[in-house]
Amino acid sequence: MATHKAKEQQKDVESLLDKTPVRVKDTHQELQVQLCGMPVQIVAGAAYCAASASMVLLNKATLSSFAFQSPISLLLFQCLVCVLLVRFCHMVGAIKLEPWSFSIARLWFPVNVIFVGMIWTSFFALKSLGVPMATVLKNMTNLFTICGDFMLYGKVYGAGVWLTLALMTVSAVCGAATDLAFSLEGYMWQMVNCLFTASYSLYLRGTMDRVVALTVAKTKLDEFSMVFYNNLLSMPLIALLMWWYGEIERLPTEPALHNPHFLFAACASALLAFGISFASLWFLSTTTATSYSLVGSLNKIPVAVIGLVAFNVPWSPENLASILVGLFAGIIFVKAKQLPVAPSSAK
Repeated sequence: MATHKAKEQQKDVESLLDKTPVRVKDTHQELQVQLCGMPVQIVAGAAYCAASASMVLLNKATLSSFAFQSPISLLLFQCLVCVLLVRFCHMVGAIKLEPWSFSIARLWFPVNVIFVGMIWTSFFALKSLGVPMATVLKNMTNLFTICGDFMLYGKVYGAGVWLTLALMTVSAVCGAATDLAFSLEGYMWQMVNCLFTASYSLYLRGTMDRVVALTVAKTKLDEFSMVFYNNLLSMPLIALLMWWYGEIERLPTEPALHNPHFLFAACASALLAFGISFASLWFLSTTTATSYSLVGSLNKIPVAVIGLVAFNVPWSPENLASILVGLFAGIIFVKAKQLPVAPSSAK
């Protein structure tokens, strides 16, 4: 879902990276694992990148290219498809889900409210913004998350992290100043989305610790169980938003519902929202947390370029330069975050 659901589910995995032990593998045996004549890490990484990029571009096309005026109903459809497919995979033994528990649902509900805010605002932001600027502005989530880490958990980061965050901020400001398709509404939605996304990541950490006592195996919820709870509990809240925005009455009259291309794009985006859960876990299981985050940042570059061309986004050399600086700052941020903090900085 939304950019953004792919991004939102990517955030679910990234929020667990620091707490997920990396499995130590035999290097020789790992190199022997191949799929389609290529190392499995390459295949898994390509699948993850393709699913993530396609999700962003399909959501943008669905929201902007068909004059569809009921985006929240599309969000509800994606949640429904995710719930049904996750349950189906559980029934056939492809994955294992945490059994339904009202205790977990009650504990998870505040997380779910933030989750709905995150995917809801991302839909409205993507509808009003071009893909390149939406991608660059999404980097501001890192600033909010790092500040939240420092204020709430006392986590200290090195100077390299703060410098790259400053570079991201300058890039976003310069990008906005040179954006030929500037939309104040879109920028506001994106900033609110960054706040929701950072809040989701920060609040999720404490909830993941508390939910351990409620699970059957007394362990953290796996990513697919999180997908199931998030999407299932989201549906009543999204339905309420549909009523608030008048989409329940407007939806049956949408001309796009009679357009087979729109129906194909909507179904494909729902399937990709589900498929990216598999792709992200598969890729993470074959590589390190650092490589996973680095590839995610690198993948933003082709997404921004394709979005620029595919949707005829007006641009200028200055705006393009700001976008590229922001994208490369995201890559440097991943590397800087892995560097050890000097003892003097940790005081």
